[in-house]
Amino acid sequence: MNKLYIGNVSEEASAEDLETIFEQWKIPHSGPFLIKTGYAFVDCPDEKIAMMAIDILSGKVELHGKLIEVEHSVPKRQRSCKLQIRNIPPHLQWEVLDGMLAQYGTVENCEQVNTDTDTAVVNVRYGAKDQARQAMEKLNGFLMENFALKVSYIPDETAAAAAPTLGGGKRGFVPRGPLRSGSPGLGARPKLQSDVPLRILVPTQFVGAIIGKEGATIRNVTKQTHSKIDIHRKENAGAAEKPITVHSTPEGCSNACRTIMEIMQKEALDTKFTEEIPLKILAHNNFVGRLIGKEGRNLKKIEVDTETKITISPLQDLTLYNPERTITVKGSIEACSRAEEEVMKKVRESYENDVAAMNGQGQPESETVHLFIPALAVGALIGKQGQHIKQLSRYAGASIKISADELRVVDANQVAPPDGMDAKQRMVIIAGPPEAQFKAQGRIFGKLKEENFFGPKEEVKLEAHIKVPSFAAGRVIGKGGKTVNELQNLTSAEVVVPRDQTPDENDQVIVKITGHFYASQLAQRKIQEILSHVRRQQQPKPSPRGEGPPRGDGLARPSRK
Repeated sequence: MNKLYIGNVSEEASAEDLETIFEQWKIPHSGPFLIKTGYAFVDCPDEKIAMMAIDILSGKVELHGKLIEVEHSVPKRQRSCKLQIRNIPPHLQWEVLDGMLAQYGTVENCEQVNTDTDTAVVNVRYGAKDQARQAMEKLNGFLMENFALKVSYIPDETAAAAAPTLGGGKRGFVPRGPLRSGSPGLGARPKLQSDVPLRILVPTQFVGAIIGKEGATIRNVTKQTHSKIDIHRKENAGAAEKPITVHSTPEGCSNACRTIMEIMQKEALDTKFTEEIPLKILAHNNFVGRLIGKEGRNLKKIEVDTETKITISPLQDLTLYNPERTITVKGSIEACSRAEEEVMKKVRESYENDVAAMNGQGQPESETVHLFIPALAVGALIGKQGQHIKQLSRYAGASIKISADELRVVDANQVAPPDGMDAKQRMVIIAGPPEAQFKAQGRIFGKLKEENFFGPKEEVKLEAHIKVPSFAAGRVIGKGGKTVNELQNLTSAEVVVPRDQTPDENDQVIVKITGHFYASQLAQRKIQEILSHVRRQQQPKPSPRGEGPPRGDGLARPSRK
């Protein structure tokens, strides 16, 4: 992959002209320039320099009035199934990239390439030549977050020799790993961003200073901190504060946060703004209890260690549409920055512990969840020729189906409801262990938001159904509804066990869970814990006298077959 193809070359151009350009940009070449009509070839000393030439010159340098194009030179006979995609937004999530690539066929392998550039580079192998060709045609020049993707073929035999060389000084490939490996936030794949972004609130009057003239300031912050920063200016029209979301590594998030605080402080001085500007961090309610700690010990320790004063907004401020609490930190910029690191460290630990808990001990049992989505979203979930739902199934390690009772699939691109069916919602049946449920449902929630099936100010809230043995429904409800009420308060999800249900043929009834993704997941886990406890009570206990199991509270009787 050291040979370069130089396209869009003017007829007036000479080998000397190209040589001058390479020398000007300090790009070595190991042979002469071979000039043809409209294009040229040149060899580079190694692959790294070839990549550097592509990134620096392609579409950016003009020669005799034409912007030259530079890419790997691959003979037609070697243009099979493998592509290189460059100029990928630096903090794009793997899941988004997976979904985009899957539109054009089966992705057999995807590896991130280590480069010195700010943007990401991946090598992709498709299952068939026509799939790679279609991806090449559709993705080359495709805009993602204002980054124009650059796609070129790479020879399969050369790429096959480029095995990972992580231990040495040479640059190599970092394998992404199988789609099913790893947990959310803990996967073996190289992460382009943290699964837990940093979200902060800033006074509306400082948003302009953070963005800067024509966006120059925020672009500079993004580049310096290697972060993707979203300023949600359109949210909460007329509100005194606006949320900002920072996607990066923990270190990148902290650097971006500190820089934003410094920008606000400078703007306050320039505008003679005299009020204190605290740091306000937004965190999902599910993680706040562990951040506070027993008797407030965790939070107190952070305050003492960082010399800050920290308060947390009350539970009463939460709604089904706002599951986040506001963590207000007061102190110097340096102190607030240290506090942010400690607070988000606790939040990320809670997230990772939740994911680990979902995996359970040993081989987790498969679960079935019925998730209801807008009917209009079914096509987007299935994808062209069913590619998206297949890719999602592989990624999550779950079986994902559109219920035949709820939906008649006409073909891969067309769906229609059966006669008499309420056309507003469709049921997705997800079968798999806890981790698979987390990944599959999370991707579905994200897809609905991404495809704008929910408004910009509206959080994605879906209804999920879990079937439980009829004799265990009372345990989910609790005496006088105590358990289900505690469950709702803990998770911020709505949990309902409809009254007067007729058990199905398996003597099961439905528990309905409605809420945001994290709220729904936590409620599902808590209900599964209750069911596990009930199942353990059902197991016969050995007796030295050979007596049968104790009757207990009336629930510990053999389950019906």
